Amino acid sequence: MTERLYLADDAVTAFEATVERVLSDPDRIVLDRTHFYPTGGGQPHDTGTIRAVDGDDAGDGGDDDARFRVVDVEMADTVYHEVEPVDGVDGTADSTDGPDDAPALPEPGTDVVCQVDADRRAAHSRYHTAQHLLSALLLDEFDARTTGNQLYRDRARLDAAYDRFTDDDLDRIESRLNELVADARPVSSYTMDRETAEATLDTDRTRIDLLPDSIEELRIVEIAGAAEGDEPYDRTACAGTHVANTEDVGEVVVTGRETKGPDEERVRFALADHVDGD
Repeated sequence: MTERLYLADDAVTAFEATVERVLSDPDRIVLDRTHFYPTGGGQPHDTGTIRAVDGDDAGDGGDDDARFRVVDVEMADTVYHEVEPVDGVDGTADSTDGPDDAPALPEPGTDVVCQVDADRRAAHSRYHTAQHLLSALLLDEFDARTTGNQLYRDRARLDAAYDRFTDDDLDRIESRLNELVADARPVSSYTMDRETAEATLDTDRTRIDLLPDSIEELRIVEIAGAAEGDEPYDRTACAGTHVANTEDVGEVVVTGRETKGPDEERVRFALADHVDGD
């Protein structure tokens, strides 16, 4: 099983690893350790690059110095990084390169240097923390439990068990959400075994029941309370990436709502950075 380094530190975007397996159709690389986040929990996968370097051959322009673009990351029995070659060994486009010039995938045992797309990761982290704040807010102030969510690089949505949000409700939600962001509350994480979590934590908040039964050790993400010593504002079982402090989220805009079914509402929101000023 690939060691998922992002669970311990989701701010790292550059790391080294060793190739354990390679697969084809599509081309995929399995590493012994990774900071690339795989699609899951409503959060899209990371992208970036993997560069093969192998001892004395590093920098000689051969396949052992080839770069691959990470275009998808999936979690199954382990973490699979789907890749395609970057044009040119140094990442620059080369019009003479054709399909036959594509470098071979690195052999198992090859050392690689990896780079996660930092801008994409940062956007996902900001949206994910904003979603946790919104989930806690809706539960506290509307008794509306989150039933699902989906994050993108420039927007997000959250589904909640609620009859219907009015325009006044949406204004109130946006105002309160930005107050929580401005509070500059620390965001932290730790691990806990599932049995203990189910016995001691509020399952409405942690949403443990949304996780597969096969997950026995949980990563718990906490957003601090209003003052030191207060109970956390939010405590959720989550393997996703987050910012270190709510103020890092930035201004959030509630962009709309829609009814998804009996007693289920969808709230759409975006970071102010991603909302057209017009």
